[in-house]
Amino acid sequence: MRENQLVIMESPFAGEVEANIYYARMAVRDSLLRGEAPIASHLLYTQDGILNDDIPEERQHGIEAGLAWGKVAEKTVVYIDKGISRGMTYGIERAIKEGRMLEFRSLPEFAGSLTVKECEEQFLKNVAR
Repeated sequence: MRENQLVIMESPFAGEVEANIYYARMAVRDSLLRGEAPIASHLLYTQDGILNDDIPEERQHGIEAGLAWGKVAEKTVVYIDKGISRGMTYGIERAIKEGRMLEFRSLPEFAGSLTVKECEEQFLKNVAR
């Protein structure tokens, strides 16, 4: 792997927001320690004074801005320990559509939280919506 590989990072945000922010920060750290340069738009754009994730139009602006990085990102990394949210499903579908490599990961601290099969089921359920 090349140093500072540009990646889009996917992890849950909505729902248990504080726990998901903690998890996302750990995922960013994991990505950085792998020598990658991740963009975690759900951490950046949802900060106070930027966009409000509870307002659908603002949420969509944030999703689209994050996925615009797909033009330069080499892959999308998906952290699956807390499942696959609808927002993550959107990012995964976009990566597939744009031909970007996908990599699914688990953090050691959360290993065993969900099985890959459970994550696949969540993804398929989200796609069906």
